[in-house]
Amino acid sequence: MASISTLPIPARFPDPFTTDPHVPERLIGERRSYRAVWVSDIHLGTRGCNAAMLIDFFDHVDCETLYLVGDIIDGWRLKKRHFWPPEHNDVVWRVLKRAKRGTRVVYVPGNHDEMVKPFDGFDFGGVEIRREAIHETADGRKLLVVHGDEFDAVMLAHRWLAFVGDAAYTALMKCNVVVNRIRSAFGLPYWSLSMVAKHKVKNAVQFIGRYEEVVAHAARSRGVDGVVCGHIHSAEMREIEGTEYYNDGDWVEGCTALVEHHDGTMEILHWAEEVAARAAPTQLQLPAPARAA
Repeated sequence: MASISTLPIPARFPDPFTTDPHVPERLIGERRSYRAVWVSDIHLGTRGCNAAMLIDFFDHVDCETLYLVGDIIDGWRLKKRHFWPPEHNDVVWRVLKRAKRGTRVVYVPGNHDEMVKPFDGFDFGGVEIRREAIHETADGRKLLVVHGDEFDAVMLAHRWLAFVGDAAYTALMKCNVVVNRIRSAFGLPYWSLSMVAKHKVKNAVQFIGRYEEVVAHAARSRGVDGVVCGHIHSAEMREIEGTEYYNDGDWVEGCTALVEHHDGTMEILHWAEEVAARAAPTQLQLPAPARAA
């Protein structure tokens, strides 16, 4: 397997191999163990990236195989404006640290990190770069792992429109950051403005449904049992005409990950909800008052 020592990203980024993380790795007593974990659409290099939430996730979870299912780095945004806070480098540091500790890490690039696609077949610091992958579950099912942009009609036919949509989405995510700063100041948990807007718009709901059907059909034609993808920032797991469809969501809006338990059971983790539950004060359970005779 061919190896490379650096990713095709600007050299001004800190080197995660030689620098300590800005946020130290926490030693959690009982880390959750999974057979496989899928995360995608992190969009490092943008203000909308929930790096702190993802760092918390990585500090609580271990797995045998970690799939990075595209749009990990947002090359579209970085071409226009450099934004790379220390927390974003901490995410990279944690991924590479896992590879060093023996976790198999597979990176399937998407459309926002398409600059990595020409390096298909290479190995970067223990991270395998693949255009697509096949994952076999503990109970023998074969799942195609792709980012999913190749099934997006807008990306294929009207690339310029995709860039326009990206600009509008970026503006919405800036509003999302402001809203959550205000919520945090009042002690309120994370809430996704953009996700609520997406599910309220009829055309967006129809697009998601159609996209899921197209991806499932493509997987079925490949002779696999199911497919894992990202791209549309909408976590989901359902069966479509006999094909298992999984979308691991994103770390901009929903902060979700897809995991496989050691018996092959699949589950979507909603990490924002888990963090909120962990931070909520424990309710003291008092006995019910005695009824009057």
